[in-house]
Amino acid sequence: MKLSGYETNTMEEETKKIDSNCDCGDNCNCDPSCNCGCHCGCKKKVKIALLFLAIIVLGAIVIVSILRDRIVNQNQFQISVVGQGRIAYEPDTANITLGVQIDKVAKAEDALNQLNDKTNKIIEAVTKLGVAREDIKTQNYNLYANYDYVSGISKISGYNANESIVIKVKDIQNNNSLISKVISEATKAGANQINGVVFDNSNIDNLKQEARVRAILNAKEKSKEIEKSLGVKLGKIVGMWENYISPVSETVYSDYAKGGMGAGVNVTPNIPTGTYEVFVETNLSYKIK
Repeated sequence: MKLSGYETNTMEEETKKIDSNCDCGDNCNCDPSCNCGCHCGCKKKVKIALLFLAIIVLGAIVIVSILRDRIVNQNQFQISVVGQGRIAYEPDTANITLGVQIDKVAKAEDALNQLNDKTNKIIEAVTKLGVAREDIKTQNYNLYANYDYVSGISKISGYNANESIVIKVKDIQNNNSLISKVISEATKAGANQINGVVFDNSNIDNLKQEARVRAILNAKEKSKEIEKSLGVKLGKIVGMWENYISPVSETVYSDYAKGGMGAGVNVTPNIPTGTYEVFVETNLSYKIK
């Protein structure tokens, strides 16, 4: 059933009168029985409740942040004490690095053949002295063309090849002369470079641990002196770091090829092993009571 324009206008005017005369205010409390049509009081209460909830959540976040900062990043007064531990030792192992250099061979294949032949002779010579084959290893192996410049033009004049091998000599405390013998026999067999001799100790890890313990004890002794000097009481250790200082070992360098001396030189080198030191520093952080 359609309403005439007059009737529609009359209903709209009546609705406006009801809304304008609605005076329930905050008393309707969102009660469905309130038919006045206005729920402004209900909306205000919801907004106030949400505002209080937001304030509570924000306060909780701030409190948690403050507690976390105090727990994790505690403002502690600390004193750091550095201790040192040193252990002297004699090396029992020598790592000898020998080299073979082949220069200006017409063919690359011939350069490699000469290099391999001399290297095999060196290995054979040092194993006869008692060095195990597993204690001989290749460090570098190279082949490259040699160029000469003639009238501004670069031309291949031959091929160079070189190889470095590391020979580990053990028990040098009881057989120190073995180092000199290995070098001497290797040069006779074809080695024309001595790239270095580095000394070591097979028990180095245990020596480090012993030095570490000494460093910690040294730091603890110093902490007692600090307590007396400053008149404070130190509490528990809250931090630690250490620094291992590698010992500087004896290193001998020679290059027979550059010195103009060829293979087969009858030289007996004198290489003293000396005494070395493991050095460990520790830093202990104490909390002041």
